Amino acid sequence: METKTETSLTDSGQDKTIAIIAYLTLIGLVIAFVMNSEKKHEFASFHIRQSLGLMLTGFVVSFINIIPILGQIIWLIAAVGLLIFWIMGLMNAINHKQKPLPILGDKYAQWFKGI
Repeated sequence: METKTETSLTDSGQDKTIAIIAYLTLIGLVIAFVMNSEKKHEFASFHIRQSLGLMLTGFVVSFINIIPILGQIIWLIAAVGLLIFWIMGLMNAINHKQKPLPILGDKYAQWFKGI
């Protein structure tokens, strides 16, 4: 019995670690994806999808910055929003919560469900 408890705690710690790493830059996302590829952890996969969605949204929003003045204002607002969402996602991973991010979090889970 004790072995199962130790294993579940170890797995829980590993999926939490992978989830946190997923939010640490693009390199962290790739490392988390590789770490999670062998033994799929539901919690880690959820946060990998959320992090991937944030990064791709940030990439798409960066093209709006090309438009003079109005595009730059929209980009600034979106960048601040994405930063807040990134902090929320990271805090959810640290606190071991599987809560989707506001606005697009449910869509990220749906779009990247194969990951």
